[in-house]
Amino acid sequence: MIFNIDKWYTREKRLEQLEKHVSVTRTAKFGFTAYAESDKRHRVNRHFDTIATRYDLMNTILSGGIHYAWKRRAVETLMIKPEEKILDVCGGTGDMACLSAYRAGEKGMSVVYDINRKMIEQGKRKSIKGVSFVQGDAECISFPDEAFDAVSIGFGIRNVTHLETGFKEIFRVLKKGGTMCCLEFSKPDNSFFRYLYDFYSFRIMPLIGGLITGSTEAYIAFPESIRAFPLPGELRLILKDIGFKDIKIKRLTNGIAVIHSARK
Repeated sequence: MIFNIDKWYTREKRLEQLEKHVSVTRTAKFGFTAYAESDKRHRVNRHFDTIATRYDLMNTILSGGIHYAWKRRAVETLMIKPEEKILDVCGGTGDMACLSAYRAGEKGMSVVYDINRKMIEQGKRKSIKGVSFVQGDAECISFPDEAFDAVSIGFGIRNVTHLETGFKEIFRVLKKGGTMCCLEFSKPDNSFFRYLYDFYSFRIMPLIGGLITGSTEAYIAFPESIRAFPLPGELRLILKDIGFKDIKIKRLTNGIAVIHSARK
């Protein structure tokens, strides 16, 4: 049987992920499912509660380990110097924060900021040198203005209910002249590669996720959320409106992942 399905949202549907639509409708989507605006955060939290103990393993299996290279490329764009302070928003189990800590050195500071307690607990078990963990909401970051030299967010912003508010908070805690990088999944450039990617995402990924984590549902919502997310050019405009400068877009692995780097 030929696999013929296109679940990538149109531009109009992608814009429904933005705050204007969320505020008007009082609904927010996680994957293709709409929830009450106030419920999305709890739904996302339950999602990560379910997969936290197998999160790192699943990332490595599903990406064939290439996610480590993507994260290294993203952190490189921050141009971290020794003794600097770096925040990783929606930092999960600490992969990107670990890379940042190495660059900042012993006198620097690398902080994982994540809303999910179970993900933080998994990260702490790694005993990553130079990395500290703080639990909190990306839409209300519990640090003062201009507290960090660099801020990263990897594969997390699409889970935030109010996307623009999340970026505004990143902008607020970033020092003037500081750097930001956002690593996210996106729509592959090549149509045939996209066909294979769609087949893998909706047929293979949920199967593997169900076998390893016990939650097929979690790995259905995951590819859905990618296909509903703004494309790189659309995200660039959002960052520009917030006040970021020198915005650069770097596509990785035929566009599966994209780095947005910018400066305050």
